[in-house]
Amino acid sequence: MPPLTSYTVKLTDEQFERIRLDLAQRGFSFREVPYAHFGASKEKLQVTAFQSGKLLVQGKGVEEFVQFYLEPQILGEARLGYEHVHDPTILEPRIGVDESGKGDFFGPLTVAGVFLNRAAIDALRGSGVRDSKTVTSDKRIFELAKLIRQTSGCVVSVVPIGPRAYNDLLVKMGNVNKMLAWGHARVIENVLEALEKSGEECKRAVADQFGDKRLIENALLKRGRSIQLVQRHKAESDLAVAAASIIARDEFVQRMAALSKEYGIKMPKGAGAQVDEAGREFLKKHGMARLGEVAKLHFRTTQKISQLL
Repeated sequence: MPPLTSYTVKLTDEQFERIRLDLAQRGFSFREVPYAHFGASKEKLQVTAFQSGKLLVQGKGVEEFVQFYLEPQILGEARLGYEHVHDPTILEPRIGVDESGKGDFFGPLTVAGVFLNRAAIDALRGSGVRDSKTVTSDKRIFELAKLIRQTSGCVVSVVPIGPRAYNDLLVKMGNVNKMLAWGHARVIENVLEALEKSGEECKRAVADQFGDKRLIENALLKRGRSIQLVQRHKAESDLAVAAASIIARDEFVQRMAALSKEYGIKMPKGAGAQVDEAGREFLKKHGMARLGEVAKLHFRTTQKISQLL
């Protein structure tokens, strides 16, 4: 197994304060990080204490930091290497499902499903595969997606919903959650079909909690209804879901680049001033009638940019 380069754990405010004092005594340099109590680094090790209660340790020396400081002095128990004791399901083969592009005005909605068997779980633990929202580099997303696809025991499926199809489906389905449920069900079915051909079994699928669980269950077909569907908040902490989030984001990034090239306009991710400006540029160049070819029209951005022309 490769050296551990990333580790996350949930902590209290009191534990964060103790860590802050300890790191200062150990010679760490502190910096401000958005949505975090603090960020600290020393040599190639970085520690970030997020306001959500999550501590993220990254870089070189993660295992030593966790095993010789974090566990004995802060957590009071050995967890690293014993995750299967605290959560026996962590080593079970499963499908993870996640999406990218939901909050982006430009570009598609991409839904991905990734199956990991026991060998793949062992290979990817400590590889840096994590929630794509915590990976700021598109290059790193690409590298991790390539690693996932090349790992033996991984089965990947992606359902990209381009802007045209997205806008049409939203009219037909009535809301985004139903569309997401359809996409989640589709990738689960695709992965199960591939597993059926290879003779491998999967009894569980894990997805983020975005609406009524029955939305996905009702959208599943024969294969999908034979497995246990688990929905929970912050499901990206699960390795299979994190892998799916990486694959979905990589697909989104690549399709955004293709759209930008096709229409001759740099289309920023997300929403905000840069997106508004790109939207106005698009309207001047291609007109309102074609906006649905590159953007999700139900966003408030549509009305905003049309008024600012």
